[in-house]
Amino acid sequence: MTQASTWPERLPVVQVRLARPTRNLSAIRRFYCVGLGLPELGGFQSHGGYSGVIIGLPGMGYHLEFTEKEADAPLPPPHTDDLLVLYIPNREAIGRLVVKLGAMGYRPVPPDNPYWQNKSVTVPDPDGRRVVLAETEGLR
Repeated sequence: MTQASTWPERLPVVQVRLARPTRNLSAIRRFYCVGLGLPELGGFQSHGGYSGVIIGLPGMGYHLEFTEKEADAPLPPPHTDDLLVLYIPNREAIGRLVVKLGAMGYRPVPPDNPYWQNKSVTVPDPDGRRVVLAETEGLR
């Protein structure tokens, strides 16, 4: 499988943002920025009833957004296959992340999908959504 190096002409995307709600914005910020070491790119407070944080990898054209709505109802529980996969082809780097997240109280869990066994570490974020630290180069 070969990954396209540019977006199709009929879909001229310049950036991708994956956004999801949370009821734990400060814990989410700590997990992703302090625990995983992703940079905080921006954020906002009480903007139309929402607060949020934008994190990701500068210059890469994609980022994550987590929003918290004031006075919102509880969110539905995450599914065990609700994954954010980070491909990290370096066992020592993954080990350091697991130790750091463990010291913050985030422990690995067995993956639900057997595909991820023996090639990754799965750690739930503060909302229970799983981050997979995959020891592989990813799609090529």
